[in-house]
Amino acid sequence: MNKNTLKTSLRTLIVLLTVALVAQGVAAAEETTDTAATDGMTGDVGVGLALGLAAIGAGFSQAAIGSAAVGMLAEDGSKFGVALIFTALPESIVILGALPLFLQG
Repeated sequence: MNKNTLKTSLRTLIVLLTVALVAQGVAAAEETTDTAATDGMTGDVGVGLALGLAAIGAGFSQAAIGSAAVGMLAEDGSKFGVALIFTALPESIVILGALPLFLQG
């Protein structure tokens, strides 16, 4: 990972964390008698963060795994099945990140 990619990743992480903190502060500052509306908004932000951060993490891991799999296949073409499994494995992270969408109710 070069320095520009690391800087971009850290900046993106800082922006996402800032957005999450501001959204939580706004949700906490609202004092309404209807708690269902406030809980719904906070739940939506949490679900969005879970899915978005899971997708970003899976994308970073697939970038590294994909290039390694291509190099492995260039040396030994009989390892296609192993390369395919390792390339598809990070997608389970996104599936787990999507679970709050279905569990939110």
